[in-house]
Amino acid sequence: MLTTHINRRRFLSAAAALAGAGMLGGCAATPATDERTLQFWHLLSGGDGVTMAGLIDQVNAAHSGFEAKQTVLAWGAPYYTKLAMAGAGGRAPEVAIMHASRVPGYVPGGLLDPWDKDLLASYGVGEAQYSTPVWDKSHLGGELYSVALDAHPFIMLYNKELCAEAGVLDGNGRLQQATSPDEFLALGRELSGVSEGHGISYGYLGGGSQMWRLFYTLYCQQGATMELPQGGPAQIDEDAAVTALRFMQQLLDGEIAAAQNDEDNAIAEFATGQSAILFTGVWELPTMQEQGIDVGAATLPTIYSQPAVYADSHSFVLPRQLDPDPELREMTYAFVADLLTRSTEWAAAGHIPAYLPVTESEEYAQLEPQADYADAANHLVYDPPAWFTGSGSNFQNNFGQAVQGALMTGSDPTPAVQAVKRDLDAILAKPNPTDPEGEWSA
Repeated sequence: MLTTHINRRRFLSAAAALAGAGMLGGCAATPATDERTLQFWHLLSGGDGVTMAGLIDQVNAAHSGFEAKQTVLAWGAPYYTKLAMAGAGGRAPEVAIMHASRVPGYVPGGLLDPWDKDLLASYGVGEAQYSTPVWDKSHLGGELYSVALDAHPFIMLYNKELCAEAGVLDGNGRLQQATSPDEFLALGRELSGVSEGHGISYGYLGGGSQMWRLFYTLYCQQGATMELPQGGPAQIDEDAAVTALRFMQQLLDGEIAAAQNDEDNAIAEFATGQSAILFTGVWELPTMQEQGIDVGAATLPTIYSQPAVYADSHSFVLPRQLDPDPELREMTYAFVADLLTRSTEWAAAGHIPAYLPVTESEEYAQLEPQADYADAANHLVYDPPAWFTGSGSNFQNNFGQAVQGALMTGSDPTPAVQAVKRDLDAILAKPNPTDPEGEWSA
């Protein structure tokens, strides 16, 4: 078993380094004092937060040995700030939610404890209960550092009424799947002919995440990989990157999709029935259902050599405690395992439950349209691991700043790809501030 030797000074230096990178900035919350109270921190709000609160109530009702109490913190940097500083000060909650893509930034500084896989297996949670991409992403340095609750991939929502009018639904009422770039562009043009707005709604202006999610899907579908080794240089397949950006430019022709659009306007266009397809995350599904649209959902089609879809996962982690209570630690395992078994309800929020006994159940199979994109869990691609990547970090926004001009103007994307690589090389050339002894490479 890999052991990380740390002390209070290292805790604090790692957390401060994350703050200095523009990813963190805040202070810790009040520690738990009741040894039978299991403190649970997360960043889930809106409909997700309501669903999570209901699941917590169910688990609490089923167990007499503990009561899990949730603390909900603001999404993004404020949340990750408090979580890092709580671990640095030894005042962390028993369990917390993190995006799986952020875990590589926390392990080097000793801010997370690994899960005991044997103990977890005794509660029915292990490799056999997860898809390979999700289970692999849960590990770092051979240790299990996160237990995924879900996968939330970048998908397509589609208006069944408009798609039926365009004649692009199959015999089961599902969207026909394109198998090449040309086929998908042709599909977009057919849909634009029956839409008041555009065939496809895709907003990218002002937000690097939307650009990155589609780009990385297309990039990885070409069999390309991206590696960010500490010290550099960044390993990027520039030909595949240019190919992905050129396809995105073809989509943004003013007919298939608006040449210049932001995420909010794209969502509004689809929500008001003016477009047939929306590129978005699974979390927008409940919103569209509430709008009264007869909405379907599908994984982004494989238009290159292999299936791949960008995603992240909400995952359970064990924030580092200086003196963890053994009884509460085992109760944490029971809490997480029980909540996973009840995660069919989590699918109502659009997410794909990561726990296979749920997604392989008959109950889940009857859940439409969620079951129609459950296969995406077998083809997920997460941010390339590095201490500075992941949801809520600056990585995706920096990518967007480099490529947005090429998407807006339709100019040669090669200089944009080269700019991305230069930016990454500059970051990688600097010491990893969360790994003072240089022991880790994400």
